[in-house]
Amino acid sequence: MTVWIALLRGVNVGGHRKVPMADLRRVVAALPATDVRTYVQSGNVVFGSPRRREADVVAAVEGALAAEFGFPIDVIARSAADLAAVLTANPLLADDRDPARLHVTFLPRPPKAGAVDPGLQRVGADEYVLVGRDLYLYTPDGIGRSKLVTVLSDRRLGVAGTARNWRTVTTLAAMATA
Repeated sequence: MTVWIALLRGVNVGGHRKVPMADLRRVVAALPATDVRTYVQSGNVVFGSPRRREADVVAAVEGALAAEFGFPIDVIARSAADLAAVLTANPLLADDRDPARLHVTFLPRPPKAGAVDPGLQRVGADEYVLVGRDLYLYTPDGIGRSKLVTVLSDRRLGVAGTARNWRTVTTLAAMATA
C-alpha cells in the first residue's frame, strides 16, 4: 500500500467549484483507498492506495471527482516519499525567513524548456527556484502582493500547477507519515 497526497486545483475558491471535504473523502475512499483524510478546504487529501504509479492515482481520482461533481478537477499527486523529499529539498529555507511566506507550487511535470531559468531567481523582493517539478516561492510581502503570479503563469510555464503554503505542505507530510 502506497500513501498518496492528492492536491486538487482550483476548488472552493470564491464560492465556485465546490467540493465539500466530506464528499471528497467519500469519493476517494470508494476508489478504493484506505485511511482517507483531508486537510483544510482547498482540496488536500491523504490516503493509502494499492496503486503504485502516480499517473494511475491521478487518473482514478480525477475520473471519480468528475463523475461525482460534474466538472473536471485537475489533480496533482505526490507519494509520501515524494512529499518528504519536497521538505528536504527546499532551497529557500533559511533562519531569517518567515515560513509563513514560503510556498510550493506543485507541477505534474517540469515546465516547458526555457520557461524558468535555473537557480535562484528574484522578482522584486520575491524569490523562486525550480527543483525538479516543484517551484519553491518566497514572498516576503505576501502572496497576494507578489508579482510571481504573472511571471510563473500556467501559460508561461506550459503546465498548470497548484500552490500550497509551507504550513500546509509540512502538515500534509506529517499526515502522510502518521
